[in-house]
Amino acid sequence: MDFTIPEEIEILRRSLRKFIEKEVLPMEEKADFDPDEGVPQELLKKVRIRSHDLGFWGIDMPEQYGGGGLNTMGTVIMREEVSKYFSSLTQSIFGGPEGPSKILLAGTEAQIQKYLVPVVKGEQSCCFALTEPNAGSDAASIETSAVRDGDEWVINGLKHFITNGPYADYAIVFAVTDREKRARGGITCFIVEKGTPGLSTGKIQRTMGGGDSQCELIFEDCRVPHENVLGEVGMGFIAAMTFLGGGRLNIAAGAVGMTEKLLKASVEYAKQRVQFGKPIATRQAIQWMLADIATELYAARNMVYHTAWRIDQGEMMVKEIAMSKLYATELVNRAADVAVQVHGGMGYMKELPIERVYRGVRALRIVEGTSEIQRFIIARSLLQE
Repeated sequence: MDFTIPEEIEILRRSLRKFIEKEVLPMEEKADFDPDEGVPQELLKKVRIRSHDLGFWGIDMPEQYGGGGLNTMGTVIMREEVSKYFSSLTQSIFGGPEGPSKILLAGTEAQIQKYLVPVVKGEQSCCFALTEPNAGSDAASIETSAVRDGDEWVINGLKHFITNGPYADYAIVFAVTDREKRARGGITCFIVEKGTPGLSTGKIQRTMGGGDSQCELIFEDCRVPHENVLGEVGMGFIAAMTFLGGGRLNIAAGAVGMTEKLLKASVEYAKQRVQFGKPIATRQAIQWMLADIATELYAARNMVYHTAWRIDQGEMMVKEIAMSKLYATELVNRAADVAVQVHGGMGYMKELPIERVYRGVRALRIVEGTSEIQRFIIARSLLQE
């Protein structure tokens, strides 16, 4: 087991850093927008296209479809790196639910060419529509239904908290097709294009982290051709859980990168801030805060790297992915709290990015499986061994 980062990954990481510092950050500064109001969509698309041109967008997708073919270890290192910047635009370099989704690889070649390839190129974006008002952690309890009518399916229901829902070119939608089976084979995945009759955008849902990318999606007798079924009828729940499992390690890697940035910002400020005639970095209370975060950061990074390395060896790592996501996202929240405390009043002010990061990282303990769900997965795995 060797965690030495290969030279080709180091070169890629340096290129990513150069792209961020020479192009993305100046672009963000010039645009001068309020992150709490949302990033302008034309700016996000500009970053996506440029990221694709440089080989970053879709970096983990198969090369045959225009991706970079990067393995899991390389992907988490890139995700970690991009999260080391207090920037709203940098997350668009690789994308989240709006970006290339491996769930589409379960589709037919025609579906892949029509829906996946344009997203890999950065020309289009999508959204992942699973969550509903009465189905969050208990995803098998979704109520949106789809009934077959000849060569079409008629979808009715309501989705909410759908990231990129207002702007997506199409949605990956999960609906009940057999109420008796549900998670055991009664949920099906559909591709629903923007502008399809019966599909509309409901309330824009604003979060404490800011932005305007979450919304309700409303389906009222929305007719979708059978050819837009993604994968097998009834196998959508398994596809959804596989998608969420893969995204959790990326979230963990991002949390590691943000923790490093928060720690560095806290260390630098503690060295500069003088109170009672000395830098606050000389005070044991501050030193111990920083030491604890540094120690946990070391543990979190090694947890994520080890899990990624084992995945690349072909192992199934459901429990370890859950552990990584749980530990790293809980850690970044503690690191953000420490950063606010070390910065004192300035940490609470909007003129520094600390308070925005503090608000933003809170979502990481919820999205793609809450901390409680991760503990459930870990415990279930232990009891089944």
